Amino acid sequence: MSWIERRRTRTVWVGRVPIGSSHPIVVQSMTNTFTEDVPATVAQIKELERVGCEVVRVAVPSVEAARAISKIKEQISIPLIADIHFDHRLALLSIEEGADCIRINPGNIGAEWKVREIVNLAKERGISIRVGVNAGSIPSELINKYGSPKPEALAEAALNYSKLLEDWGFTNVKFSLKGSNVKTTVLANKIFASQTNYPIHIGITEAGTFISGAVKSSVGVGILLYEGIGDTLRISLTTHPKEEVKIAYKILSALELRKRGVEVISCPTCGRCLVDVEGLAKEVEERLEHIDKPLKVAVMGCAVNGPGEAKFADVGIAGAGNYFILFVKGKVVEKLRPEEALNRLVEEVEKLAEER
Repeated sequence: MSWIERRRTRTVWVGRVPIGSSHPIVVQSMTNTFTEDVPATVAQIKELERVGCEVVRVAVPSVEAARAISKIKEQISIPLIADIHFDHRLALLSIEEGADCIRINPGNIGAEWKVREIVNLAKERGISIRVGVNAGSIPSELINKYGSPKPEALAEAALNYSKLLEDWGFTNVKFSLKGSNVKTTVLANKIFASQTNYPIHIGITEAGTFISGAVKSSVGVGILLYEGIGDTLRISLTTHPKEEVKIAYKILSALELRKRGVEVISCPTCGRCLVDVEGLAKEVEERLEHIDKPLKVAVMGCAVNGPGEAKFADVGIAGAGNYFILFVKGKVVEKLRPEEALNRLVEEVEKLAEER
């Protein structure tokens, strides 16, 4: 039984992927290609699929991008969300082209009748909508009311939109409340979560570059997940989107909510270390990126606590200067020359993954 009790929600489907508290937390990402460049977009989505992305979002700023959706969907295996801002006609066209879900912020779509047209067509086609509320685009009346994009403003905007859609008989929707500030995002989601049972997509928007964005996202997303809030997530980083997916799984794994792929345990290094643990650990991660089975792999740099730590991993190596020791399931199986250690480690991990 998990140590985290998830907030109970209804289920919403994005294509064939269910989102809600009765299902595993879903990992998403978003392409950074021009959507109308179908070969480039498809190639990137397939990269994302390989590292475990389960739902992908594409930007739709033009008619050309919307018309590319059907061509992209023919060549990928995961559901596709069309990300729409400002022009409701692009949302309608994206639905016609086969998008599995539409992401909109009603606050920047314009007149209410435009939002209703999107909702009516989504209802007719049986697809879901994600309503995204961002700190940077809160309705002006709420900014006037609260003085700034406070958590209460984000939550009230989302609650207002949920009531509007309910009045139209549409509940096939999930919500996101995001800001670049961790405190604002966490508090807004807690307010909204306490008053509805809609699934929530979580993340810290505009989080930053790889390191700063990963840290900020881990803190914000980690807090929400620990509170039981979050049914699907994206880690927003200014880098290749596959890094977003890998970090998402590491956060979920650290909280014991989902396990996927190889977890590399490596020592922090010190003056006793006689091997390049940093370089070796990075290369191990890269070489094992294709493994989706949850395995623990240890890369240790000396004989002080390396063998002891490595024994608790599924597979591990510990450097001892001019040789390495290879462990498999807690047992020493081989003494290796430095130049053969990496390949033997990879072989054993791939073998164990195949057995599982």
